[in-house]
Amino acid sequence: MAGSATAERGARQQESSGPPLVRRLGPRRLRRAVVVALVAVLLGGGAGWLLYGSPWLRVERVSVSGTAVLTPAQVREAAAVPVGSPVVSVDTGAIEARLREKLRRIDSVAVTRSWPDGIDLEVTERTPVLLVPQGRRFVEVDDEGVRFATVSRAPKGVPLLEAEPSPSSSAAASLRRFGEDRLVREAVRAAGGLPSAVAWATRVVKIRSYDDISLELSGGRTVAWGSAEDAAAKGRTILALMKASPDARHFDVSVPTAPASVGS
Repeated sequence: MAGSATAERGARQQESSGPPLVRRLGPRRLRRAVVVALVAVLLGGGAGWLLYGSPWLRVERVSVSGTAVLTPAQVREAAAVPVGSPVVSVDTGAIEARLREKLRRIDSVAVTRSWPDGIDLEVTERTPVLLVPQGRRFVEVDDEGVRFATVSRAPKGVPLLEAEPSPSSSAAASLRRFGEDRLVREAVRAAGGLPSAVAWATRVVKIRSYDDISLELSGGRTVAWGSAEDAAAKGRTILALMKASPDARHFDVSVPTAPASVGS
């Protein structure tokens, strides 16, 4: 009995000898941990090579959608996507910045990776609400007042802007206070708030001062709009006036609670 106890104590001492990790895990569990670690390293290295070093996940195509006036070729050229580079390394933010800088007609763009080998560019173009005559050409202005393009032919359904500061002292004071750019933005606000039926009939938006905006409609009709404030109320009022007085030639909604129509 004494001999067997001594042998057992010796075995325990032998098992407890060796490095601490071996003592904690035991030989079998240690081998398993080493194998798992090696597999993780190999998988990580393989994934890194697949993403950055392999020829299968590199940019081969650039697709463009959403263009109306711009062409896909123009968008691709401005985007300058690094074809042949790993898809994972493409800087989508830099591509978006280049497109916004080079093509002011672009209002927004979504740049996304299309695995395994593509980059998708989804473009939204600015829509003109006014045209500013510039010699024989026209500058397109969107609903935020951004002058984003110069075209040789006026797009259909977009009214011209005529900025004619009034010689009156109040108009001159308005011009000094707000500046010409601000007055143009007010005209843009007025045009952007027109009901679709009125906007389609509008040929010219005239602005003489901050609170003196008028519209020239098709058929020789005119509308005194006043300031760009209360656009929704003025829109409802002008629609009601035009329906009630279809033969009228002049409408005044500058004070929407006290509108007027004149002529037949």
